[in-house]
Amino acid sequence: MTEDEAKDLLTTRLAQIEREDAANADARDTVELQQDSVGRLSRMDALQQQAMAQATERRRQAERQRILAALARIDEGEWGYCLSCGEEIAEKRLRNDPGVPRCVKCASGI
Repeated sequence: MTEDEAKDLLTTRLAQIEREDAANADARDTVELQQDSVGRLSRMDALQQQAMAQATERRRQAERQRILAALARIDEGEWGYCLSCGEEIAEKRLRNDPGVPRCVKCASGI
């Protein structure tokens, strides 16, 4: 996989994350508790859905940071090399996820 191919995949995924964030913004908002129209179980359900949406947003944020770091490594000419040991990351691993920062050995802690 070339750096250009990786950059295209990473920027496409980054745009997808941005769209997902925009689409789910309302779900993360503060839950309005209306005593007269919503029962206790409905409020609990709304709070649970809000918590799940917030957790999903945190995962997307972590992925966004990982993608931005990978794009920075591409710009610096460091992409494709393990951040821990400096060895080249396997082609199959990069094709599966061009944002991975470590080789299999370092990622698994072997």
